[in-house]
Amino acid sequence: MVRKLPQDRLTVALPKGRLFDQVISIFASAGIIENLIKQDSRKLILQVDKFNFLLVRAKDVPVYVEYGVADIGVAGDDLLFETKPDVYIPVDLGVGACTIMVAGLPEDRDKYFSNPTSLKVATKYPNIARDFFGKKGVKVQIIELYGSIELAPLVGLADFIVDIVETGRTLRENGLVVLEEISPSSAKLIVNRASYKTRREEVMPLIEKLENTLVKG
Repeated sequence: MVRKLPQDRLTVALPKGRLFDQVISIFASAGIIENLIKQDSRKLILQVDKFNFLLVRAKDVPVYVEYGVADIGVAGDDLLFETKPDVYIPVDLGVGACTIMVAGLPEDRDKYFSNPTSLKVATKYPNIARDFFGKKGVKVQIIELYGSIELAPLVGLADFIVDIVETGRTLRENGLVVLEEISPSSAKLIVNRASYKTRREEVMPLIEKLENTLVKG
């Protein structure tokens, strides 16, 4: 039996963790919800006010929104650049600010800037890395990793890494340096294309409240 969420509520896909709390705080400040919502590690669906909130992995948010399970969601530019989902992106929420960067060992700086024809790059963002180096005319062998990316140059698995950096502390503690910035990244409100049209009377006021609150903030 196919189970569907109540259609009288907008469904919102939000990433678990710190970004969830930041987004909920913005929603409350904007008057979209009446009270702050606390995460519950056991509950994946929270029905609050006029919303179904889905608590999912950050990487999965664009999938839920693109396929229409969620009407709206919040995802970082890093994931949007990587997966290129077919969604509307009407609002920059201004939280979750990071930078997508190329990093490596200090002694490999000259190698990186010597116009190499090929490199080995470890990353959890293969499409971003391939696009970035492709525009530079550099052929890259992508090694996909999903944890401890910084380890790759230290043990010779890769020449360099492409990763998202917030403070740079992890890089510094592992003796790595930023070599080049690819793009800034922050959390964006994303909207399913069908919902943007069919539920416009619900979606547009939400967008306007967010925009007004963020301008004032």
